[in-house]
Amino acid sequence: MAERIAEEKVNEIRQAVDIVDVVGDYVQLKKQGRNYFGLCPFHGENSPSFSVSPDKQIYHCFGCGAGGNVFSFLMEIDGLSFQESAVKLAARGNIDLQLEGVASSKNQRLPEDTKWMIEAHELLSKFYHHLLVNTKEGQEALEYLLGRGFTMESIEKFQIGYALDSWDFAAKLLEKRGFSLELMRKAGLVIQSEKDGTFFDRFRHRIMFPIIDHQGNTIAFSGRALGKDEPKYLNSPETPIFNKSRVLYNFHLARPSIRKQQNAVLFEGFADVISANRAGVENGIATMGTSLTEEHISFLKRHAHTITICYDSDKAGVEAAFRASNMLSGFGLTVKVALMPDGLDPDDFIKAYGEDKFRNDVIGSSSTLMSFKLLYYRRGKNLQNEGDRLQYIEEVLKEISKLDKAVEKDLYLRQLADEFSLSLEALVQQQNQYTRPADRKNHESVRPVEKTLAVTTRTGLKPAYHKAERCLIFHMMRNAETAYKVQEMLQGNMFNIDEHQAIITYLFAYYEKGNDPDPVAFLDDLQDKKLKRVVADIEMMELNEELSEQELSDYIKQVLNHQKMLTIKEKMAEQKQAERQSEFSRAMQIAAEIIQLRKTL
Repeated sequence: MAERIAEEKVNEIRQAVDIVDVVGDYVQLKKQGRNYFGLCPFHGENSPSFSVSPDKQIYHCFGCGAGGNVFSFLMEIDGLSFQESAVKLAARGNIDLQLEGVASSKNQRLPEDTKWMIEAHELLSKFYHHLLVNTKEGQEALEYLLGRGFTMESIEKFQIGYALDSWDFAAKLLEKRGFSLELMRKAGLVIQSEKDGTFFDRFRHRIMFPIIDHQGNTIAFSGRALGKDEPKYLNSPETPIFNKSRVLYNFHLARPSIRKQQNAVLFEGFADVISANRAGVENGIATMGTSLTEEHISFLKRHAHTITICYDSDKAGVEAAFRASNMLSGFGLTVKVALMPDGLDPDDFIKAYGEDKFRNDVIGSSSTLMSFKLLYYRRGKNLQNEGDRLQYIEEVLKEISKLDKAVEKDLYLRQLADEFSLSLEALVQQQNQYTRPADRKNHESVRPVEKTLAVTTRTGLKPAYHKAERCLIFHMMRNAETAYKVQEMLQGNMFNIDEHQAIITYLFAYYEKGNDPDPVAFLDDLQDKKLKRVVADIEMMELNEELSEQELSDYIKQVLNHQKMLTIKEKMAEQKQAERQSEFSRAMQIAAEIIQLRKTL
């Protein structure tokens, strides 16, 4: 940053922007009491332990300890500096910072090589797009896309481009712009010849689809051959900035729609995403040439309740949908499956039947997971054959036994009984056999254990002096007079917890700068990430704002008593040592000191 942002502007930003709205762009939040809870974006978890307080304008994770205010949230999740986060929030709050030469690049704090790689991808993405829509060299590719049903609006929205039919045009362009070709090789944009060491373009005579990460950075490409070149689709290799197991195509554009609908539509490839988007399905995403991973699912769970799978309806697509559905439901997500007829993929379906029919009859009429599984287990079976019929019933009963809700179980058991003219009682009895006692016991105990762990974590069953120090810090951040009174009452002693002592040391420095008491402003002033987390945790405590003289005295007593207890333990060790050495007069003297210390407790 060229200039420091004035403190009054920081306060203006803080008042104009609600932390719940900002965090809500990254985390799916639900209101519980006065606070909002969701899955922590900083560590993997299945039970929400990430809390956001609209009253105090702070966040805290009871699982990993992450915590802070709206500025530190953006700093941590997007890798921004404080001033970069302030610029981003000011834009959100329509606040004019009145700064000149503000370096607000989202990638400013990234490692140098990473920045070069991203900038090279951004440059080529713009260059490829320009070639497609504005030059005669890109005319063939543009006509091909328009002939396939792509619109100019889609081409602009997804920044589709064209790579020239040249061996080294991109390589020369990058080198001319000051990019190291060796680094560009690592970035997957050029290839080095084994014969003479020269560099040539990875993508040639291909329609180029930029792959953009969740922060909006172009990090890779997928190129479709225009002629008969193989492979038909050529993707960037994995690089320091592109990891297929983490990236979801189109998430950066789909995020608002996903959050609004609490539903993401998962496609097999980016072409389906683009076609579906054209049909009005704006919450579509896809994996990038890889199967769905746990990292993908963990990320998705922070943003949506429901995932609708819309894969190709051929054999491979159905198998992939079955695997993905099991993984997603295993993470506690609601899963739906959009089924298409005649072995079509989404792109072909839209061309054949139209956008409205796809949006309403395919996506809008998605099946429940269990309905999909009923169809899945029918495949390849002749249900008129007794053996196939019994196998199908057994497979379905095993799936029914995994359902949590009794009503769901009853519904599908009755369907099975009606279809095959079977006794409902017999089906219930057989279904119960698939739920082992151990499984039932584990299932019943999961939620209470999770609840207990959550309560234990949140209440923080700590020693009395630990809680007392935190209560004191809570009030010291709200009243400078209280802070100095605590310092006086400690009589030169320090807090027992090193982190707590460090916090009040910074707090006194904060007050000495002439700052008014303000916990959120103090959080901004703190530079130490670990201490920020502790302060955020303290801020989440439910305490009365008023501090009585009796409460203050009790807290101080707890702090000092612990120090006296430590001294007593040391004296007792000295006493035993003296007795072992037959120094009985010294042992008696120490015993008297211990008695006096205990009287002061």
